Amino acid sequence: MASFLPRRVFPSLDSLPRSYFLGHHRAGLNRMKTMLTYIDLIIECRDYRVPLTSRNPLFEENLAGRERLIVYTKQDLGSEGRHQDKIRERAIQEWQQPSSVLFSDHKDKSSVRKVLNFARDHTTAKDSLMGSRMMIVGMPNVGKSSLLNALRQVGVHKGKAAQTGAQPGVTRKIGTTVKIIEGDESNEGVYLMDTPGVFVPYVPNAESMLKLALCGSVKDTIIAPTTLADYLLYQMNMYDPKVYAEYSSPTNDIMEFLSAVAQKTGRLQKGGTADVDASALWMIQRWRNGLLGRFMLDHVTESDLERERRDSESLGSSLNHARRADKDMRRERSKQRFLNAG
Repeated sequence: MASFLPRRVFPSLDSLPRSYFLGHHRAGLNRMKTMLTYIDLIIECRDYRVPLTSRNPLFEENLAGRERLIVYTKQDLGSEGRHQDKIRERAIQEWQQPSSVLFSDHKDKSSVRKVLNFARDHTTAKDSLMGSRMMIVGMPNVGKSSLLNALRQVGVHKGKAAQTGAQPGVTRKIGTTVKIIEGDESNEGVYLMDTPGVFVPYVPNAESMLKLALCGSVKDTIIAPTTLADYLLYQMNMYDPKVYAEYSSPTNDIMEFLSAVAQKTGRLQKGGTADVDASALWMIQRWRNGLLGRFMLDHVTESDLERERRDSESLGSSLNHARRADKDMRRERSKQRFLNAG
């Protein structure tokens, strides 16, 4: 262990897809815009493990004019110790001003109550007999539906209202509003509307795409499992190689790592050869569930926050930019195939 040196930089992968902006993402966003008239508060969910990368500028651009609460979900999967967490969370709160920010674990009732208390206070300040109508938005698979179900269960003691799943795209249409806080003599209560996840039109760099894919914001078929597992191995090594000691000795070689996992878990093909794709997907899912270390993929420092601001400004979050970038990438791939064939 003492002689092992992890990679400090992950190899550049310019051929990776940089978009996952699907038809139902565009349709869902357009529908959200038409519903704004009836909405008092936007609850935007982002993944705690990728607080910068899971921000979608499309929401700020298209859903402007409404107060926003930003909830960083899956806090339990990225916690690295309360002292370090508090420093990071304070930096995020300052970065997101004037929007309000909360950090949440939908399995922790006290955490869920903080979101409910914010919604209740917002409704009280609004002082309307009609209560409040709120909309929950976010990138695919950041935990919107899980949070909605938790708010409903803790708030009004009722069961699951929104479907959830390990892969993105479970919620493809805007759902009906569900009550999360009971009404009283002063108002009718608080209702929350579930929405489909909306991906950014274009991801500015390949590593951001890998982070989003590793967290489950794109389907596992979009990026090769071995590529994604290699990025996970890189991140685990940067955090602590001991998190995978049960399966392999420390290594930077993804094939060596996956072969060891396959042997250890019995994921073998005919002849006893390792099924590396199955092993890769299994390891990725283990990490998503918090069973291979709980750590951040985004660094949250002043320089990282400043870089995120610059990236957002240069991105412009325009669909035209996305189309041009995608066309350029396809043209470059065709050129490379032609050159390789020659």
